Amino acid sequence: MSGMILLQNTAWLPEAASSIAPEVDSLFHFWTLVSAIIFVGVVGAMTFFVVRYRRRRRDEVPEPVQEKKVVELAWIVVPTILVLIVFAWGFRVYIKMYTAPPDAYEILVHGYQWYWEFEYPNGVKTTNELHVPAGQPVKLRMTSVDVIHSFYVPAFRVKQDVLPDRYSALWFEATRPGEYTVFCTEYCGTQHSGMLAKVIVHPREEFEQWLESAGIPEDMPLAELGARLYREKACFSCHSIDGSRLVGPSFKGLYGSTRTFEDGTTAVADENYLRESILQPGAKVVQGYPNVMPASYASLSEREVAALIEFIKQQQ
Repeated sequence: MSGMILLQNTAWLPEAASSIAPEVDSLFHFWTLVSAIIFVGVVGAMTFFVVRYRRRRRDEVPEPVQEKKVVELAWIVVPTILVLIVFAWGFRVYIKMYTAPPDAYEILVHGYQWYWEFEYPNGVKTTNELHVPAGQPVKLRMTSVDVIHSFYVPAFRVKQDVLPDRYSALWFEATRPGEYTVFCTEYCGTQHSGMLAKVIVHPREEFEQWLESAGIPEDMPLAELGARLYREKACFSCHSIDGSRLVGPSFKGLYGSTRTFEDGTTAVADENYLRESILQPGAKVVQGYPNVMPASYASLSEREVAALIEFIKQQQ
């Protein structure tokens, strides 16, 4: 039995780690089994007829075949019954999957190019890390700041498009602590494949402890806060700190250097230039780089902007 479960989790489907996952898997395996039986039956019948009724002599004329109503009814009625079974089963799972329990813990999700931001009821925000308690329904209320994204957690068997200027929602109940990968499954730009996040499932007591300690301390040094924001805001997906070329200019050696822009003008990368580039990324586009930085960073607080500037100044 353990071998069969391992086969299902690896060869067919990823690990099942939510309350809805077994129902989705059961429907999937039922339809796979039915399809395999139909495939074997059709191919077997074709092979039998090819061998049994092949033409054995050049002058052989086959006898007329009288159709049988039972056979004709069978290949109409049986597929119809199977389709109705799958429809009823799938519709029941769909309704359950998209109707969140009234006591679900609600988290606000923002999709950006190219990262996920999660906001909790107490005001704590995280980037690319969704922390949830095990054994408790969690509802995600989601919207996009720029283009269409799609939030997909294979281990939970849940997926939902995330649209600009409107809310969509999904819910799940994680059944075991651990870390699970979140994918964006709607092409959203050049860094789409790197728009990954993690769902970190805590035991319920540990989740409450994490929630209390997750806020940013007021006395955190600016450079340290900037390094944290560099990771949490996914700046690393476009800006390296080792000089390597990515979608945007590297932060290494950026501060104090002379930048040449698409219109031929130049400027020294001082604090004012860095601030403008964070809050108004399209104002001055560096020559040789696309103007793809989202305007969502304009929502950063003054302290967060100052922290990022201090972090960039240290990358020499």
